[in-house]
Amino acid sequence: MTRRSPATGGNGSLPVVPPGEKPGVARPDDIRRHNLARVLGEVHGEGALSRAELTRRLLLSRSTIRALVTDLCDLGLVEESVPVGGERAGRPSHVVAPRPDGPYALAVDVEVDRLVIAAVTLGGTLVRRYVRVLGAADRSAPAVARIMAEEVRTVAAELPASCWPIGLGVSVPGTVGKASGFIAAAPNLHWYGEPLGPMLQELLPHLPVALGNDADMGVLAEHLRGAARRATDVVYLTGKVGVGAGILVNGQPLRGAAGLAGEIGHTVLDPAGPACHCGVRGCVESLIGEAALLRLSGRTGQPDPEAVASVLADARAGDPAARAGVRQVGRDLGRVLANLVNLLNPEVIVLGGALADIFEAARADVLTVVDAQAMAAARATVDFRVSPLGADSSLLGAAELAFRNLLTDPLAAPSGRLHAARGVHPSSRVTESARHPDIA
Repeated sequence: MTRRSPATGGNGSLPVVPPGEKPGVARPDDIRRHNLARVLGEVHGEGALSRAELTRRLLLSRSTIRALVTDLCDLGLVEESVPVGGERAGRPSHVVAPRPDGPYALAVDVEVDRLVIAAVTLGGTLVRRYVRVLGAADRSAPAVARIMAEEVRTVAAELPASCWPIGLGVSVPGTVGKASGFIAAAPNLHWYGEPLGPMLQELLPHLPVALGNDADMGVLAEHLRGAARRATDVVYLTGKVGVGAGILVNGQPLRGAAGLAGEIGHTVLDPAGPACHCGVRGCVESLIGEAALLRLSGRTGQPDPEAVASVLADARAGDPAARAGVRQVGRDLGRVLANLVNLLNPEVIVLGGALADIFEAARADVLTVVDAQAMAAARATVDFRVSPLGADSSLLGAAELAFRNLLTDPLAAPSGRLHAARGVHPSSRVTESARHPDIA
């Protein structure tokens, strides 16, 4: 096995060398930053690791790992403990874990009629989670931005004094500009060309804000800590009011030229099918989305998680209309999955949102269609899994957006250094504005 130099990145490239310095020679500061990020990334992904395990994973010396962990402790990002009664004789290896009273990400998952707001610590621990139902007058992009800013301030005010917000990540059911933060199109929200990112940044000027598509955020979370860990070719298929797909190819997100890849909800499955709000007939969304399930089950009213849960409960209890609706959506879901298998040849397809529940309720119908329509070789290598993260895949993925800068360069976190220098303890009590100046 080829050993990678500690100074190289995952693709073997050296850190950028400033003009005037010899190419191919990494500066000590660059190496240190890079290795700090590697250690923090491992601890963030696993939750807790021993120094010995970090040494094995990162191919660094024990003394280097000890120095890097000490630096991360001084920054207030991780903490160490000594296991009591471990299996090894002699001195057990210290365990390194994310500091629970350190940095946290603020995350919001935007749905059609509600916002899910959370605070997530390093390691992916969800420490606060709230749902804010949106009235009909609260669903414009400016109104949602205003409510979102209010809610994240409320969440932040409830956390211990030693914690500090590292950023805000937002999951949106629509297409998001790669760098602009504009929502190009979110049809179920009736948003087109909305500058949600800039609006949030104006409301929260000292808190970094990042936006992403909900399915892209879902596959990010599933790959890091959900059903697709250690898989490299993954599709996360989510269905709520809309249907979307987040895709990883060889471990990298498939975004497309304009960042619009994965809009499977508006690919045509049946040209003679029901009309979709996008103006086309027989879109995937119109056949397997929440509205389709309700329609095929003979239900009226607005599609939402409660209505879907009611149909599924009635189907399990033997209600003929509910069972027929669930089975029909299951068969159409099987056609969608077969197309994904044939097109992308993934290792894993993760079902999220209402589609996870439909898959569980109509598994035999879904897989019968998949087996009949998917290419045999591709079908043999794919595994279908239900998300263990439940409704929070996109929410946890949004938190990863907020953590991205910290995980790339742990030294570029001034709030962390400030808290560590002050020695702030969770039991300390300061004013709210002093506690969270970034979002006051």
